[in-house]
Amino acid sequence: MDLEDVLTRIESRLTALGLSAHAASLAAKKPDAIRNLKRAVKNGDRRGVTTETLIALAPVLKTTAAWLLEGVGDPTPGNRVRVVGRIGAGAEILPEFEQIPPEGLYEIDVPFPIPSDAIAFQIEGDSMWPRYDPGDVIICWREGVNADDVIGSEAAIRTADGKRYLKRILRGARTGTFDLESHNAAPIRSVKIEWAAAVQGVVRFGQWRRR
Repeated sequence: MDLEDVLTRIESRLTALGLSAHAASLAAKKPDAIRNLKRAVKNGDRRGVTTETLIALAPVLKTTAAWLLEGVGDPTPGNRVRVVGRIGAGAEILPEFEQIPPEGLYEIDVPFPIPSDAIAFQIEGDSMWPRYDPGDVIICWREGVNADDVIGSEAAIRTADGKRYLKRILRGARTGTFDLESHNAAPIRSVKIEWAAAVQGVVRFGQWRRR
């Protein structure tokens, strides 16, 4: 992370939005964040600002943490995302039998900016209650990651036998397998995962608009 470039991107968003550095830091609940970053750049202190701080600043600056951090993606992403299918939180979703058109189920508007490679799933079932309710929508990145990278995290996954779940991912007893942990149901043990994507955001049922 080049702190000078990060500061340049932050200042460009402040100018575009007509915000002061102090006002933006306060809105992000990080009162000294941008001041500390400016000081770090001036003094050549490479510690600067944390990724957590950039995540907090991103919605205030109406952009994404990825763009602030590395300049990745569109600095002013939209707030519309395509729901590409349903995901099981208790329910067992078999994508090949969903009868979903290639373009997905529908698009929704969400109350925060998201990058163009985001996709969404609508939750079915209640095994992840009280963290998630049926009808909530989770947002992930389309490309996905290695399953080892989401150990200990909640993620959308597709198993080797074609089932799609929202679960907390733990390492399985056998090499190359994973346990899928629920908040409100027994875990599913020793499954192989073909695709995994960490949950990047959730929009509660009733708080998103269908397009």
